[in-house]
Amino acid sequence: MKRILTVLTFALLGPTSGMLAASEPIQPIKPVKNINLGMVELGKKLYFDPRLSKSGFISCNSCHNLSMGGTDNLKTSIGHNWQQGPINAPTVLNLSLNLAQFWDGRAADLKAQAGGPIANPGEMAFSHTLAVSLLESIPEYVMEFKQVFGTETVTIDEVTDAIAEFEKTLVTPNARFDRWLLGDKDALTQEELSGYQLFKDSGCVACHNGEAVGGNSFQKMGIVEPYQTNNSAEGLSAVTGKDGDRFKFKVPTLRNVEMTYPYFHDGEAGTLTEAVDVMGRLQLGKKFTTKENAQIVAFLKTLTGDQPVFQLPILPPSRDKTPSPKPFD
Repeated sequence: MKRILTVLTFALLGPTSGMLAASEPIQPIKPVKNINLGMVELGKKLYFDPRLSKSGFISCNSCHNLSMGGTDNLKTSIGHNWQQGPINAPTVLNLSLNLAQFWDGRAADLKAQAGGPIANPGEMAFSHTLAVSLLESIPEYVMEFKQVFGTETVTIDEVTDAIAEFEKTLVTPNARFDRWLLGDKDALTQEELSGYQLFKDSGCVACHNGEAVGGNSFQKMGIVEPYQTNNSAEGLSAVTGKDGDRFKFKVPTLRNVEMTYPYFHDGEAGTLTEAVDVMGRLQLGKKFTTKENAQIVAFLKTLTGDQPVFQLPILPPSRDKTPSPKPFD
């Protein structure tokens, strides 16, 4: 009798929220777990501290602005002395869900990624040695590093560990689409549901799947038709040295995608409508109608989750021995 009631309840109410989520190629984002709160607070300061750049003007947040979806909304970022960056800045949100970091995957994890821009002459244009010296000249930083890591000296490994730990917290759960996956049937409109069905039926989910709706594979840009660009980035081949990996880029996450314009590694797609059209033609061999495109765009906008909210850090002041910034060198 109990089994009959269970089957009857399932028939009347439909699958449970867990069963719905499990059956879909996209999974809800889970809240962050297992973090070191002290390290997060230190990493937050370092993330926002522009003194880790030669100019004293550029911080991690300059190109990965947490008020703007973790990006700078520019085709390519602005580096030291107004140098034009070579590639579009990917969002920092949900980075911990990626299989590797940067468009070409040259950094294996958040820690490896965190140290790159500091020493890149086209970005923050500092050096790891100078960054450590600067931090060691500020007693409050020295004390905080000791509290977090239990050591008397500051190292670049500790700097990147702390920044990475902060970046792990930058997840965006509770998107309307996630609420629908978890059983809230009123979370999406019919147009958005139609867009999701098109997204699945057209094959978009072959690359854009999982919690991050992407970020877990490298794919060639321009499968059905070649992608025309003036950008010199070669993608994964710059890391592997394999000609077959030319123009393969890490599939970007579609989480919060309405906030992370412009799109593609070269930033050439200014709107979601344009991006959906290009992806349909070049990757799938499909020309979406105006209505279909609008439906997919409507679905994509449901992937915007709760943005990170926290109190901005108050950075400790420089001291007499702290190296002065050189913004015009």
